[in-house]
Amino acid sequence: MLQDSTTGWSEPTATALLVLADGTVIEGYGIGAEGQRAGEVCFNTAMTGYEEIMTDPSYAGQIITFTFPHIGNVGVNDEDIESVNAASANGATGVVLHADVTGPANWRATRHLDAWLKARGIVGITGVDTRALTALIRDKGMQNAVVAHAPDGKFDVAALKRDAAALPSMVGLDLTPGVSTTQRIDWTEATWSLDNGYGVSGAPKYHIVALDFGVKRNILRLFAGRDCKVTVAPGNSSVEDILALKPDGVFLSNGPGDPAATGQWSLPLISELVERRVPTFGICLGHQMLALAVGAKTVKMRQGHHGANHPVQDLDTKKVEVVSMNHGFAVDRGSLPANVKETHVSLFDGSNCGIALTDKPAFSVQHHPEASPGPRDSHYLFDRFLELIDAEKARAG
Repeated sequence: MLQDSTTGWSEPTATALLVLADGTVIEGYGIGAEGQRAGEVCFNTAMTGYEEIMTDPSYAGQIITFTFPHIGNVGVNDEDIESVNAASANGATGVVLHADVTGPANWRATRHLDAWLKARGIVGITGVDTRALTALIRDKGMQNAVVAHAPDGKFDVAALKRDAAALPSMVGLDLTPGVSTTQRIDWTEATWSLDNGYGVSGAPKYHIVALDFGVKRNILRLFAGRDCKVTVAPGNSSVEDILALKPDGVFLSNGPGDPAATGQWSLPLISELVERRVPTFGICLGHQMLALAVGAKTVKMRQGHHGANHPVQDLDTKKVEVVSMNHGFAVDRGSLPANVKETHVSLFDGSNCGIALTDKPAFSVQHHPEASPGPRDSHYLFDRFLELIDAEKARAG
């Protein structure tokens, strides 16, 4: 409420709207870029790492609702961007926040969140009851929406409702061409430490080719930090292109959109690599596409998994890991063929979170073991992949 000496108390003017496909209109206050952005609205339960989340290419085509109320309080910096092309707008199209963004209070901050959002073209809305919005998504499922920011508070609400209702479903959308690299990249940056910042990969013991469908930087860093030569290749590379690089193993990256749609052009490559016994490791979208390549199916989830506090059980060790998640599709565990073993399962809803082939050197997980942001419980999966490479070399040799 605002107080004027002559008119008394008055409501402040809404400078941003979130308009859902079902016609729901939520008022708030604009932050970041002006104009409007469209996407599927999801909610993320992470309490830290908002910059890493918003620059994760897996969020392309989505508007993120943060359930944690205080976003932006530690500012932003160039080191925490997760998209490989740091200057690109890969990642979320919009953001929904509860509390007003305060000034940055962290020694690593180089910019205010508002300025950073403007520079990246992300439209935001604050002052939203994010608990109520999260409950709506939980009950009705993820909806398409338009988030609009106009400092003068003037909106064509009817037009925004039409725009939101006309947006295509995420089902059938292949969003990877907009986030994948178009040329090979030699990656050498390793993991970060407090005293030294980001390291550099050492003498290579393995050559990992990462097929980029929207890969995150910290995945590549974890390979580089294990003395791997890392070559990032376009997701639409040919089998001949990949084999010419003589990889010890191939990594299938995370990414946005419907895996079945991306699989229309990527599955022949993945199937051929698996058939040739090239050790293969997939994460998130890469997990889903490995499953599709060996005959399983994927399904659209009602609300998806987005957060840094998800319990997953490793069915081999029986250990429970707390992991980062970001996916709106899942592998249909009932469709797994006989030569595929389920290795991980979500303890939230029982959905599949990992597979391993019993007759080929290939495995994958649904969650994000690189943990940017999130817990590091699953870092061992990178070591497991290198052990798989060693075992395949010994078998062939």
